[in-house]
Amino acid sequence: MRNLKIEMVDLKGQYAKIQQEIDEALLHTIRDAAFINGPQVTEFTQNLSSYLNGAYIIPCANGTDALQIAMMALGLEPGDEIIVPSFTYVATAEVIGLLNLKPVMVDVNPIYFNITRENFEQAISTKTKAIVPVHLFGQCADMEPILALAKEYNLYVIEDTAQAIGAVYTFKDGTKKQAGTMGDIGCTSFFPSKNLGCYGDGGAIYTNNTELAERIKMIANHGQVKKYVHKYIGVNSRLDTIQAAILNIKLKHLDEYSKARRDAADLYDKFLSGINDLITPARAHNSTHVFHQYTVQIKNGKRDGLKKYLESAGIPAMIYYPVPLNEQEAFKSIGKVVGSLKTTEELCSTVLSLPMHTELTFDIIEKISNEIKKYFK
Repeated sequence: MRNLKIEMVDLKGQYAKIQQEIDEALLHTIRDAAFINGPQVTEFTQNLSSYLNGAYIIPCANGTDALQIAMMALGLEPGDEIIVPSFTYVATAEVIGLLNLKPVMVDVNPIYFNITRENFEQAISTKTKAIVPVHLFGQCADMEPILALAKEYNLYVIEDTAQAIGAVYTFKDGTKKQAGTMGDIGCTSFFPSKNLGCYGDGGAIYTNNTELAERIKMIANHGQVKKYVHKYIGVNSRLDTIQAAILNIKLKHLDEYSKARRDAADLYDKFLSGINDLITPARAHNSTHVFHQYTVQIKNGKRDGLKKYLESAGIPAMIYYPVPLNEQEAFKSIGKVVGSLKTTEELCSTVLSLPMHTELTFDIIEKISNEIKKYFK
């Protein structure tokens, strides 16, 4: 076990298990030579729609484009405000600034790291037009009260589900819905390290609204109604056929990938329980967790020391995210902060993500956990 190779994300190991399926799909795609909008794109779109219980799917080039196109499709005006969590990846707010809209940053829940109705409600103004729940690290934000709030104030809901594809939210009446299919629009990324990742860049936009789906589809294709006829100012953002072929194969395995991640998280929970100054991830009662990341909190200023110790032992660990959005220079002149960001500030100094992927074994998790225990002795 001393020479056990530990990866933050093991894409090579994952590929080895589905190599024949992937290779055949790639070879077929290359032989067809339909590299742009080939039949594999249509097939993947249909398959993903079925997985998401019939949502309209518009594939695009990446997750950031998905967010931008979603906001372009809502007819927002310069200066309109969109509320986002302060504790998230930059892309969530970056596209807001790019479209001359105003990102309004608020705090998150200290237990689940996701935004809540209360976080959103305090920031609503006459200029607020949309809210962006981010399903961070693999589980859904508490969507039922968020959706009720949006309805009350007539706000659009754009779900950022780049880290939570496959997570399922349960409403009080027992209704279950996939992450990304509850608001007006859902946006996801197929970056290679995502739970459903391709071998390059890729993304998709979801909606249950027929009219909105048509508009999104046009905007993603130069605002085009039909060839050379352009109704909207659009962009050129598409999922290429090779990536769609890969995603078609990996989508078949997504549920088993989610189970592998949950099983790994269960082992981490078991091995890391009872360690002073370490808090394992909490799991919401109304959302499954697909563990895009396994993120612990390290208290009393010991986070950075633990990270260095693990790296010296050949164990990678990552900090998502060390600098909150409100402290990024890019947002200093355009952003707006509402309320205290106490939880965000705390998380930025305490969170640490351990290796999490589909190929983790008992031995790997045991080794990582034992090294963590050594550090805290």
